[in-house]
Amino acid sequence: MTTNAVSVENQKSAAPTAKKTTKRNWRRSEGGVLNVFSHGFLLVWALMVGVPMLWVLWSSLKTSGDIVGSPWSLPTHLHFDNWTRAWNKANIGQYFINTAIVVGFSTTGTMILGSMAAYVLARFEFFGNRFIYYLFVGGMAFPVVMVLVPLFFVTKNLGLLNTFPGLILVYIAYSLPFTVFFMTSFFRTLPTSIAEAALVDGSSHTRTFFQIMLPMSKPGLISIGVFNILGQWNQYLLPIVLNQGDSKNYLLTQGLADLATQQGYAGDWAALFAGLAIAMLPVLAVYIVFQKQIQAGLTAGAIK
Repeated sequence: MTTNAVSVENQKSAAPTAKKTTKRNWRRSEGGVLNVFSHGFLLVWALMVGVPMLWVLWSSLKTSGDIVGSPWSLPTHLHFDNWTRAWNKANIGQYFINTAIVVGFSTTGTMILGSMAAYVLARFEFFGNRFIYYLFVGGMAFPVVMVLVPLFFVTKNLGLLNTFPGLILVYIAYSLPFTVFFMTSFFRTLPTSIAEAALVDGSSHTRTFFQIMLPMSKPGLISIGVFNILGQWNQYLLPIVLNQGDSKNYLLTQGLADLATQQGYAGDWAALFAGLAIAMLPVLAVYIVFQKQIQAGLTAGAIK
């Protein structure tokens, strides 16, 4: 009787352990399937993005005849003169400088105004706080196509049509909603004790923001700054509608589209691909350089 009782007790104690082991093995198998699926999806996505980029790069080093005759073959000789010809004769250099000026000023203005608005919305309680915040959030719901006609007439009436200042102001207004939304969430993750200590020591709100809180939000600023640079650098609809004046004032997207239209079937395709590579490499370099900062900024709120 004693032996039977002990065996029954052992079976009862072993049953939960077996169930836990089965559940653990099932979770591991499920996790393995998900890992395979996620890695496979990332591999397909990398090929979809990376192959066209590599194709543009090696096509920019081939002759126009090689591009048309054997578009998928690697270049037998590296023709770097395509880049020189695109920069000088196709005016890609002028378009590049124009784009750098517009994106530089618009990104700076977006970051300053967006971070200031986000700090106030995140740190101060006042009547209409949530209403203003949701107005910014609602601004992300409107596609740019819906506001092209009103923007055209507003900039025309203000005398800013076909000018860089008008384009810069529109870029800032277009990028502010997401910037405010992102930075508001980021400022809420920062400790309030540091700002309160600065105010107790006699620091003004302006000084506290610019000398204490803004440097602490560096990861978030870099993340949203890179996103703004990428979005504004690749913007096409706004320049094509609001910058229709002299072709010397075209941005890169306009210049490349105009160059592609002029090519026809007997154009300088090598110079066109070189222009595409020139437009693509700066934003790619920006992302590669600030990749770790972008990841840190995106995960800062989740870690807390």
